[in-house]
Amino acid sequence: MLCLTTSILAMPHAMSKNLPPHSNTSPSNSKPNDATKKELTLATFAGGCFWCMQSEFNFGGIIKTVVGYTGGDNRTPPTYESVSSGTTGHFEAILIQYDNTLVGYEKLIEIFLSNIDPTDDKGQFADRGSQYRPAIFYHTRKQKETAEKYISRLQKNFEEKIKVQVLPATELFPAEEYHQDYYQKNPNRYKQYKKYSGREAFIKDNVDRLRVKIEGKE
Repeated sequence: MLCLTTSILAMPHAMSKNLPPHSNTSPSNSKPNDATKKELTLATFAGGCFWCMQSEFNFGGIIKTVVGYTGGDNRTPPTYESVSSGTTGHFEAILIQYDNTLVGYEKLIEIFLSNIDPTDDKGQFADRGSQYRPAIFYHTRKQKETAEKYISRLQKNFEEKIKVQVLPATELFPAEEYHQDYYQKNPNRYKQYKKYSGREAFIKDNVDRLRVKIEGKE
C-alpha cells in the first residue's frame, strides 16, 4: 500500500506517480508535461461504496482519482478486509486531483452530495457500517468553509438533519487495484450493484433537493 503523503505543487497531500492515473477520456486530459501549467488541487470525499464515487468524477478538469481508505487507525496499513470489519475507523473514500482553473471545489461538492443520502450517517443505501459514513475531508481552510456553507444551504431542502461530517484530510491509503476504476473494468456488475443497492433510485427520486444553486466558483 502507498500512503499519499508526498507533497506536490505545494499541496497538503498528493498522488504518487506510481498510482494509476484516472482513465478520463475527455479532451481535458493533458500530457504529463503539461501539468505544471495547471493549478492542481486535491479534494477528498467519502460517500459509501467508493466504486460509486469514482464513476461520478470522470469529466473535464479532473486529472486523477484514486479510491482508498482514510480517517482511521493507520498503525497497520488498511486493507479492504480489515476496513470491512468496521473496527479500524476508516472511511471508504476517493481522492481527486483536479485543475481548479477548469472546475471549482464547490462544483465537486455539488456532485458529491447529489450522489449520496446526506441524512444517513450509519452507511449508504445497502452498505451499512462505519466505513460507509459520508464525509468531506478538507485540505485547506477555504475548502472547510466552502463545504460548511454548502451543507448549510443544502439543509434548507431537507426536514431531516444532514449528517455529512466535515473533517481534516489525513493520509489516504489506496485500495487494492481491482477496486480502482471498478465501474470501467466491470461495467455490468457495477450497474447492477448501483441499482440494487438503492442508490440509483434514491438519486433519481431526490434529484431536486440534492442540489442547491451555486452562487460562484470557489
